[in-house]
Amino acid sequence: MRTASDVRVPPLSSVNAAQWRALAERAVEPNAYYLADWELAVNASARGHAGALALAASDNAAASGHDALIGLIPVTSSWRAYGLPLPVLVSADPHNALCTPLLDRCRAEDAAAALMRRAREAGARALVLRTMSIEGPAMAAFKAALAHDGLEPHILEAHERACLDATRDADALLRDALGVKKLKELRRQRNRLAEHGNVMFSVARSPDDVAREVETFLTLEASGWKARRGTALAQHDGDAAFIRQGTAALAARGLCDIITLRAGTTPVAAGIVLRHQDRAFYFKIGVGEPFARFSPGVQLTLDLTRHLCADPAITTADSTAGPDHPMINPIWRGRLAIGDVLIPLRRGDPVVPLIRSVMTLRRRVREPMRRAVHLVRRRREKRA
Repeated sequence: MRTASDVRVPPLSSVNAAQWRALAERAVEPNAYYLADWELAVNASARGHAGALALAASDNAAASGHDALIGLIPVTSSWRAYGLPLPVLVSADPHNALCTPLLDRCRAEDAAAALMRRAREAGARALVLRTMSIEGPAMAAFKAALAHDGLEPHILEAHERACLDATRDADALLRDALGVKKLKELRRQRNRLAEHGNVMFSVARSPDDVAREVETFLTLEASGWKARRGTALAQHDGDAAFIRQGTAALAARGLCDIITLRAGTTPVAAGIVLRHQDRAFYFKIGVGEPFARFSPGVQLTLDLTRHLCADPAITTADSTAGPDHPMINPIWRGRLAIGDVLIPLRRGDPVVPLIRSVMTLRRRVREPMRRAVHLVRRRREKRA
């Protein structure tokens, strides 16, 4: 059996950035985490996520006379389970965000088929698309392409996460979601926060403003529980470099907002929001723990909700949060179906059931361990 190390795909850095950006504009389904400027920044220095490969599909008969990119999935082939190298290509998944492939909306099924063909040519026996939208048009394109070969995808794991219907009136949406009593309590907390200075919500969008406010975000994120866990972006030079480079590059194209909540001149919460087509993506949030009793993260999210609902360019927002997230789920009541999908590449391949079994067993073993670690961390944080 060929192993993951035998699979040969070119490096992500070899993709023509202009063609990549053009594909993103035509993508059948938005995914800001696979925008060229963001993913190339991740690929350059992000901890544990640098050095991705490019599974790409091109139309060699484009009207321009040049190859046109019609499909792209940043992938890695160095994937193991139980010490076994598997002959699969796995979508690059920085920060468990979103791995929905970029497919040309006019050629989505052709693009999916071409990506699978390219993976076969590279020696892979299967594709694993992690944390992708499993009810959107990109998944539909893969299902249709697989059906032509008598194949079907296998959902390895699925869950729902919070999203915002930004076409609604914000006040009505929040009232329906939280109720009058909860909103009254949050207003009381905000009034208490105002005792430390006038409470102001701001949105940085210009490159200079984003460069300044991303430092505010990094400082806040590194001041609390994420720093104690060692997961704050500022704690690793590569992660800090990626976030500075990625936000700056997207800001230059009007695709990144840094949102900040201040009490007087003191930042109490900040977040990073990416944009792609008509969708916003709530990437990360940092809060000042001295203000925790005023729910600064919730206050920031309420202001963001009003901001996005007032923006005619945005129709939906993806929380990018885990399932059952205690902060965002009660506020954003829409749900996106997200999952890990195994794409077989050959009919009757005996290796695919083996890959599926190993990966399913791996998930079943890891999930209880992950929950146990989170429980221990929460208990330690309460004692701290």
